[in-house]
Amino acid sequence: MSADKGDHHTIPLSVLLKRELASEKTERPEISTGQANQSKKGEDFTLLKSECQRVLGDGVATYSVFGIFDGHNGSAAAIYTKENLLNNVLKAIPTDLNRDEWIAVLPRALVAGFVKTDKDFQEQVQSSGTTVTFVIVEGSVITVASVGDSRCILESAEGGLYYLSADHRLECSEEERERVTASGGEVGRLNAGGGAQIGPLRCWPGGLCLSRSIGDLDVGEFIVPVPYVKQVKLSSAGGRMIIASDGVWDAMSAEAALVCCRGLPPDTAAAQIVKEAVQFKGLRDDTTCIVVDILPPEKTHSHVPHAKRTGKRVLKSMFRRKSSGSPPQVDVGLLQADVLEEMLEEGSAFLSERLDTKYPLCNLFKLFNCAVCQKQMKPGEAAMKRERQWKGNENDHKGIFG
Repeated sequence: MSADKGDHHTIPLSVLLKRELASEKTERPEISTGQANQSKKGEDFTLLKSECQRVLGDGVATYSVFGIFDGHNGSAAAIYTKENLLNNVLKAIPTDLNRDEWIAVLPRALVAGFVKTDKDFQEQVQSSGTTVTFVIVEGSVITVASVGDSRCILESAEGGLYYLSADHRLECSEEERERVTASGGEVGRLNAGGGAQIGPLRCWPGGLCLSRSIGDLDVGEFIVPVPYVKQVKLSSAGGRMIIASDGVWDAMSAEAALVCCRGLPPDTAAAQIVKEAVQFKGLRDDTTCIVVDILPPEKTHSHVPHAKRTGKRVLKSMFRRKSSGSPPQVDVGLLQADVLEEMLEEGSAFLSERLDTKYPLCNLFKLFNCAVCQKQMKPGEAAMKRERQWKGNENDHKGIFG
């Protein structure tokens, strides 16, 4: 059709896509970060990548990645995980997805990435292990995957405080203790002689007080690398995330951490949190903190968008299961309606529950591949095989899930 036949003209699709991408970019929040550390053993490591890029349509989209890796029994597992986890997650995601599809498959890709990283590291026959709290921010969507006892919290601009990770200490979770004992492990405290038991609950053999980690070959199949995954959508007003190792959380509560750094830019905020944690308990452990401000573009020069408060402070856990190891909830009278949209929450270590997806992406993602070996199977076989693997009737992945 020629341009003179009518008073309208067509616009190339590529132009429309570029306009849409430009519009989306202007609405995306700005990311400002800071980190701080005081080292005792030299086994804490961090990852901050605020300008990762991926192809989307005919343009490029950006996302941010943050992680804390708290090693134990040496630093090898923490270093290896820092260097390889992100690539393993990205390899589990097809390259031709649009933004919504990419976000939808991200939780499952995180599970596959954690499992592959653990499997590959154990082939190096090293006994060290690491906790991992791994955060991916894509626009206003925050996806967190965690094993161990580092923690990620979020304070929204509206005043709500949310836990985006779960502690995998055997002391905290009856469900995890039952899982360990059901798979053949033993849970108990150190024997001090004369029948006296001291210290936190641990898994034997190995004596690890965590129920999930990456590495820890000496503990065996009782400790799994399957992460707790939480995905939420933050309101347009933004908020502040604090990601920290147990050196911080053993010394202060989530509220105390937020209060001590209010009004400070992220780098100064992280340093203040570490300083107060060390002052309270001394430098007994590596103490590491990352602070991430997620702000609307017009607020990029405001360090904390929620410095002013009215009424009672709200403390609300995003985890509903009491057995998940999350901090206790406060009285119902203090709770307000969620200001975050909860997109996914899954903490079970049972593969049949963890890896079955609700998203209709069968043609876009290898939905029925085993997350461990990536072997394809028929849809009806997927859940059954994963359940048999977990119960120990198949030994294909023994040493990873039991």
